[in-house]
Order: sequence, then C-alpha cells, then structure tokens
Amino acid sequence: METHYDLIIIGSGVAGLSAGVYASRYRMKVLIIGEVFGGETASAGNIENYPGVKSIDGFELASLIKEQAIALGVEVKNQKVEKVERNNTKHCFTVHTKDAAFNGNTLLFAVGTERRRLGLPNEKELTGKGVHYCVTCDGPVYSGETIVIVGGGDASVKGANLAAEYAKKVYLIIRGKDVTAEAINLEQLKKLRSKVEIIAETEVKELIGKERLEKIVLSKPLNGSTDLVIGGLFVEVGALPNVSLAQSLGVELDERGYIKVDNTMKTNVDGVFAAGDTVNHFGAFKQDITAAALGAVAATTAYGDHKIHGELCEYHGVPRMLPTR
Repeated sequence: METHYDLIIIGSGVAGLSAGVYASRYRMKVLIIGEVFGGETASAGNIENYPGVKSIDGFELASLIKEQAIALGVEVKNQKVEKVERNNTKHCFTVHTKDAAFNGNTLLFAVGTERRRLGLPNEKELTGKGVHYCVTCDGPVYSGETIVIVGGGDASVKGANLAAEYAKKVYLIIRGKDVTAEAINLEQLKKLRSKVEIIAETEVKELIGKERLEKIVLSKPLNGSTDLVIGGLFVEVGALPNVSLAQSLGVELDERGYIKVDNTMKTNVDGVFAAGDTVNHFGAFKQDITAAALGAVAATTAYGDHKIHGELCEYHGVPRMLPTR
C-alpha cells in the first residue's frame, strides 16, 4: 500500500529537522528527505551561539534534532530529490527520487544553499585536490602547511581562526579593505596575526596544477610575486539558494534569487512552504537559530493548511488555527 504523507520536507538541515519536530507534534504524518544530512550545520565545526548549549559540534546538534524528530514519528530518508510534481486535480504533491516516489498533501522546501565558487578555469577539476569549500571538513589535512582562505565574511574569519590551530601559515584574501565578522571572531583573529595574514584588495586570478593544486596567481604582487605556492585553497565567498525544484512548481523568487515567502512561510503556490537559508527572511543573517525558527513557523502554517484540505487527528496540546482576519 502506498504511503501518503501530510507533509513532505525536502532538506534535512536544521530548518527541515525543526519543522519535522513541530509538524509531528501536530500529529501530522511527516517525511523528511534530503541528500546531505545536516546541511551547512553538519560541517560547521564547533557552534557556540545556539541557545541553551554552551558549545556543540554542528553535526552533533543536527543529529540531536534528528533523533528528536524520529522519536516523534518522523520518517527521515537520505536520498536525492530529482523531481517534484503537483497533482492539479487535488491538493497533492509527488516527490521523486531515483528509485521511489512519495506523495504528500503539503510540501516544505528547506533545501538551504550551495557554496559559491570562484568561477575560475580548472576549479572543478581541482576540487578535492587542493581546492575546498569547507575548512572544518578538509582543513586538518593541511597540518603544517601554508593555506589560503578566500572571503571577507564571518565564515572565512572563523575558518582562519580554526586553520591557525594546525596550519603553518594562513593567508586570508579579501577583495575589499576590511573583513566583516562577528566581534568575538574578529577579536580571536587579531590574536593570531603572527600566523594569519590578511591580504586586502586582492583576488585569486588563476589556479595552477594538473593532478592537484600547486599554486595560485594573485591579482597583485605579494612579497614581490603574483605567484603563491600553497598546500590548499579554501573558498568562503558565500552561497546561492537551491531553488530549482521550487521553481519547477512555479514558486516565485525574490529580487535576490531566494524563495519568496510571507511572514508565515507561505509561497505563492498553495500548499507549498519554504524555510531556512533558502529564504531571505532575515537578510544576510543566516544562523541555526533563525533556521530552526523559520522551520517551526513553516510547520505550523502547513498544519493550518492541512486542516483545511485534509483530515487530521486532534492533538489536544495544540489549539486549532484561528482564521486570519
């Protein structure tokens, strides 16, 4: 017998997992499906700004939320979603993976973002061979070596602080004049100036190497040369929202390319919601706490939508959704 879900959540990061916790407490039958468990949080390293927890590894935080969701009855599948469809004859969606299809009354996109690349020739070929996009994941491989981190935001500063623990030398290359990061991370960076050198108003122009990265070419000389021999290059220049699946259903995007939602996480398509880093609800401020909050709001709205379009057993601890004035 084919399983039908009240809510299908695409994305298993903090937003999707938190939505699953809330939706299951509303006694909705929930499926969370995602290719990369934990999203960006799983590879974030140590997290010290999540309320109630002094310090926790990102993968562990995501795992705890997943365990909570599963304990409440949520199904979690580690699969890549290849296509989503809407059944025009009823309030229903079908989510396709390579080997299966899942039907649901409502759909929530919590697919996060994808790391932005430099867009240089040879970048794809050298990815994983000296070019990386996660200092936490791959940085320790370069213990005792010289590495470069590209980017002037909080993620690059945190990456430099972490890399300084094992790298011999860290160059932080930024296009602007100054880095922009949380004060506590900037304070730590200043203490590491003997190991971390900021190269301002500079860009990486070329990646040199065949079997693996050997050196990079800078837009202006450093110590008399534009060539810089390094062990590894880490790109931390932001991310792009994953919106292709949502667009296939006719979901509108905002002016910055994020999924457009109202204050209740509704999209323009009835029965479709979005949450987490794939929406631009808090601008550039994208944290685990905001992802969790948006996921909770989206699940609550999906519950109200499902009460209209489908039968749902009463959950006595939760009041019925009041009609909007």
